[in-house]
Amino acid sequence: MKILVVGGGGREHALVWKLKQNPAVEVVACAPGNAGISGIGWCLDIGAEDIETLAKYAETTQVDLTIVGPEVPLTKGIVDAFQEKGLPIFGPTKAAAEIEGSKVFSKNLMKKYAIPTAEFEVFDDQEEAEKYIKKRGTPLVVKADGLAAGKGVILCDKEAEALEALDRIMTQRLFGDAGKRVIVEDKLEGEEASFLVFTDGVTVLPMPTSQDHKPIYEGDRGPNTGGMGAYSPAPVVSPDLETKIMNDIMIPTIEGMAKEGRPYKGVLYAGLMIKDGHPQVLEFNARFGDPEAQPLLMRLDSDLVGILQAINEDRLGELEVKWSPRATVCVVMASGGYPGKYRKGNVISGLEAVSTMRDVLVFHAGTDFDVQGRYITSGGRVLGVTSMGNTIAEAIDTCYEAVNKISWEDAYFRRDIGRKGLDR
Repeated sequence: MKILVVGGGGREHALVWKLKQNPAVEVVACAPGNAGISGIGWCLDIGAEDIETLAKYAETTQVDLTIVGPEVPLTKGIVDAFQEKGLPIFGPTKAAAEIEGSKVFSKNLMKKYAIPTAEFEVFDDQEEAEKYIKKRGTPLVVKADGLAAGKGVILCDKEAEALEALDRIMTQRLFGDAGKRVIVEDKLEGEEASFLVFTDGVTVLPMPTSQDHKPIYEGDRGPNTGGMGAYSPAPVVSPDLETKIMNDIMIPTIEGMAKEGRPYKGVLYAGLMIKDGHPQVLEFNARFGDPEAQPLLMRLDSDLVGILQAINEDRLGELEVKWSPRATVCVVMASGGYPGKYRKGNVISGLEAVSTMRDVLVFHAGTDFDVQGRYITSGGRVLGVTSMGNTIAEAIDTCYEAVNKISWEDAYFRRDIGRKGLDR
């Protein structure tokens, strides 16, 4: 069996690692992949958004299944393009992926189907948005409508901050065309959690709970990033709350998408805010989270290939997906300066020492090789050091033991990943 994974980050490294565990899988190719992925699969010189070339490769090399990691090719219609050629591919169609591609679409869907979320208004006129902010008062959240690599959400505690956020998004076009429209919504208080499900459009199977850490600095301070670490399970989501999330959010969303003529098949990810046992949706993503995929896939005891095939064949209801009861933690090691400007090309040391550690995996995100064959940094988020333990505390200790063995010039990581879990 030959599989193609689209993308080149830590999530894709974790997917390649998990897919390779199926003995029927002979080859996993990754486009474009990264230096770490090259050690266990083929890396192709094809961009994740080059849909035409990816489809041609899948067709000419007779790929048995393609899995799409990032959101951009999904929102550009890679699934539709492959399906038109009869090529098996896992992920939502362009119409279904709009649940992530347009925050306006997503918020209107939630409003229509009574899915709990913050009160909001949509604006394509900056002056009107400014009037609303002054009338509504802060704290507020200003969001670019389109995709912005996880950075298009600005939390504003003061009116001046909200007006500045509007200017950055709509006038300065910090996020390009993603900022043509904005959402201004009430700022929710509580504790965030990530909730992911597998679905074939009818059956909805939850994954274990997890929690991401978006802000760059410890204590959840500073600008948002693509994610600085994650852990699973997240104690903030009790078994009763998990049932509530499924019944009030995940299942109604899948049913709502079907009613809208946009049947949803794939992984659906809800970013939630939880307060006093009540969950509200911050946003939906149309794929595995990154870095949530790393700790979740490390806990997956069932065959991933079988799950993806069952979803494509509309028979997810026949499966029982099994998960390890152990805890997992992923700490993202980033380049200094991220999510702003950062330097590339720093030599990474310590990976060999970590490779001998038990219950530890290092998933590469932004890595390459230099002319001497050494691992070097090539992105903002560089590595996702992921560990497993019998408890969250044990997994955290093991993870940071591994992190402390790895270094490069100007490396940065948060030292409080998973602490919220310990506090509970």
